[in-house]
Amino acid sequence: MKLISKCLVIGLFVLGSISTINSAIAGNGNGNGNGKSSGGGNQELNFNEQTHLEFMCEEEKLARDVYITLGAIYPGSTVFGRIDDSEERHKCAVEDKLEKYGIPSPSTNDNVGVFTGKDYGWYFTEKFNALIERGKISELEALYVGAYIEEIDMLDINQCPKVIVEADNGINDETQCGKIYTDKKDIQRLYSSLLAGSKNHLRAYVKNIEKNTGAGSYSAQVLSQEDVNEILGR
Repeated sequence: MKLISKCLVIGLFVLGSISTINSAIAGNGNGNGNGKSSGGGNQELNFNEQTHLEFMCEEEKLARDVYITLGAIYPGSTVFGRIDDSEERHKCAVEDKLEKYGIPSPSTNDNVGVFTGKDYGWYFTEKFNALIERGKISELEALYVGAYIEEIDMLDINQCPKVIVEADNGINDETQCGKIYTDKKDIQRLYSSLLAGSKNHLRAYVKNIEKNTGAGSYSAQVLSQEDVNEILGR
């Protein structure tokens, strides 16, 4: 489904649009010390910011690739096809940000299920295979996979993913990368837009899940139930 790179075309549109839509979410992005970067879009990223941005590039690809695959397995469930296009735009937006800071994309092969990042490619390969196996159980389980991805995506955008913290890289706490860490205003806006997209996607998956399980039946898989209920407007 549209695997030819579209980043050069859609990147400008996506970043321009989401900056406007999510300006209220992004906050003021002012620096407050604690070893963070000092803000502004023209400075270099520090190691923590670069590591997280590269990680999110592959995590957006993971979402896209899983949805493409599950959409092919369950062609009657159109939600996967709609959302995989959105994940392509998200991946492009992150790659555009990496390019702005002169950082090569960790994703050098756009084939579905192939992850080439030198640090975390193995992690996303394992994650992809496990999620596809889970999704093969049933169409309903595949929808739960989609909801799980959106929940973990929101967690990983906000703070340092567990796999990064557990690596021997000098990042030792969940607060040392992610949206809660960076003071770069442009990256704050990007992450806010990705969060908004993930919230919309979670709502879409839950809507389809509850057609089978009953209204109000969805239980959080990664986030707290309170946070999920707030996203779902409950």
